[in-house]
Amino acid sequence: MKFPNRALSAALLAFVCTVSMTAAHANVIVAGTRVIFPAADGEVTVRLTNQNSTPALVESWVDNGDPMSTPDKVKTPFLITPPLFRMEPNRDQSLRILFTHSDQPLPTDRESVFWLNVLEVPPKPSSLVTQNANTLQMAIRSRLKLFYRPTGLAGDPVKAPGELTFKASGAAIVVHNPTPYYVTITDIRVTVGGVAHKVDAGMVAPMSDLSLPVSDIKQAPTAGSAIDYHCLNDYGSDVTFKGSVAA
Repeated sequence: MKFPNRALSAALLAFVCTVSMTAAHANVIVAGTRVIFPAADGEVTVRLTNQNSTPALVESWVDNGDPMSTPDKVKTPFLITPPLFRMEPNRDQSLRILFTHSDQPLPTDRESVFWLNVLEVPPKPSSLVTQNANTLQMAIRSRLKLFYRPTGLAGDPVKAPGELTFKASGAAIVVHNPTPYYVTITDIRVTVGGVAHKVDAGMVAPMSDLSLPVSDIKQAPTAGSAIDYHCLNDYGSDVTFKGSVAA
């Protein structure tokens, strides 16, 4: 995936100046918190909104999990159009993400996960603003998970979180995901001796196990210990589920 020099410059700026979304406010807002890419559709559209009163340069690309990725280095089976554009103030813009090809075919029996990057580079401050003051200009990058969903997967992604099973392994809970869908756990607690203990959250890959440590626990959870957990659905909404530790 090749981009012109100005795109690479923006990417390098992101490498140096990208800041946490908790430390700075993005003016270019991405609709939603995740992207579901149905293979049968061949493409998806993501809406952006520039909520600022000034224009911004926006660059977008898809990586396979490297947070330090840049557009000139990524190798994923996705093409974004437009990849680089000027976004006018108080305007919307749609990004088209198209599936192209993959040197290594993606699994057809389970989802694959990638990351959508949206980099916002603000305009250079005017000389009137900078003549009597020092300024710091920051590029802000948003990263959203992109789930590539093959056609004909078994089961229902809505019900997938409810199919998780749990086992105790010392001071950890091992979560098993028997479904072909990724399941993102945002909050999970196990009750032992009448006390609810917080468990580290995480994303469980399809047909895989994930070990999650339990905080401040003195005795290992036993079979039947209650588990309350929250997961994100396709729309990024938080949904509550209940389970228990298996024997």
